[in-house]
Amino acid sequence: MDKQLAHKRALLPRVRRAVVKVGSSILSGPDGIDRQRINSLAGELAALRARPYEIVLVSSGAVAAGTTRLGLGERPKTVPARQAAAAVGQIRLMALYDECFGALGQPVAQILLTHDDLANRRRYINARHTFEELLRAGVLPIVNENDTVAVEEVQFNFGDNDNLSALVATLVSADLLVILSDVEGLYTADPRADPTAALVPLVDAGAVDTSAYAAGAAAGPLGKGGMASKVHAARKANDAGIACLIADGRNAGVLPRVFDPADSVGTLLLPKDDRLNRRKHWIAHTLKPSGSITVDQGAYEAIMRGGRSLLPKGITAVAGRFGAGECVSCLSPAGTEFARGLVNYSAADLQRIKGLHSSAIEATLQYKVSDEIIHRDDLVLLG
Repeated sequence: MDKQLAHKRALLPRVRRAVVKVGSSILSGPDGIDRQRINSLAGELAALRARPYEIVLVSSGAVAAGTTRLGLGERPKTVPARQAAAAVGQIRLMALYDECFGALGQPVAQILLTHDDLANRRRYINARHTFEELLRAGVLPIVNENDTVAVEEVQFNFGDNDNLSALVATLVSADLLVILSDVEGLYTADPRADPTAALVPLVDAGAVDTSAYAAGAAAGPLGKGGMASKVHAARKANDAGIACLIADGRNAGVLPRVFDPADSVGTLLLPKDDRLNRRKHWIAHTLKPSGSITVDQGAYEAIMRGGRSLLPKGITAVAGRFGAGECVSCLSPAGTEFARGLVNYSAADLQRIKGLHSSAIEATLQYKVSDEIIHRDDLVLLG
């Protein structure tokens, strides 16, 4: 039996909630956003809702729609121009979705997110509650980055909707993430440059090598991602225990094939058995480090192999400006990031107590929050 089919037959009966991400290259044609493609996608998603799966759609296409609407020949290169295109295109994109889903009797909702919405714990929880209420009411949420107001999102924070889809999948506790690309899946090499490249139908947890599977598979003229970003998103989802399937969204009927346990399609990336809990996944993949802490070899070994907390004695250097409670990178003696965590002390205070025993914290700072600089419950190992 095909290995992918064996895993799909075990996986799909457990899937109740799925996130589907569709890119600009899937929705766009020579004349901009393709109404027929959106209509076809809406039909496939509405059919899945009726089975019934709970579906969240993460859709690119606002900038692409606005690019055409403004009469531009290519994706804008400056941030203000991309924001303007997104503002023009988002209303067009959602109008098409509302029209196509409305004809099928499927209500939809628009949700625009910025990085701050997910990095702030209270707003993260509020967003989760909103999704839950919409899904409970039978609504299909359609998510996009809020490109029109957040410069960071357009430049680098989410980076692309592949990354956003992985974070949304974690936010809503999805059972499956489906990324519809303009290639069939992951290959042994870039199929656009190497005719001998072979499709990889199944990737075990921890075996994803971006350089091997995605080299050269760059973004198209209307998109921001590429196969490397899809692999990165898949790994984020896998860390949360969520399976990810990458397939060619240009093919009509691809979603019924994805959800058919008797049909092998695309590349299925399996999650790890030891999934991160939601809080640790949030620390590792949603927060942006505000600085870094370099540790000595003893502290590195204790954290990596002993599951210990970080104590001041093991710190050799502190970089950046951050306050207590913020996320920082933990660097090995060689300068490689190996963990991230939430610190109990500010950067200024860490400069004063680095290398000291925990018993000296109070005498040095005139206060003491904890013996640990980063408690192991707030510390996430990377890779």
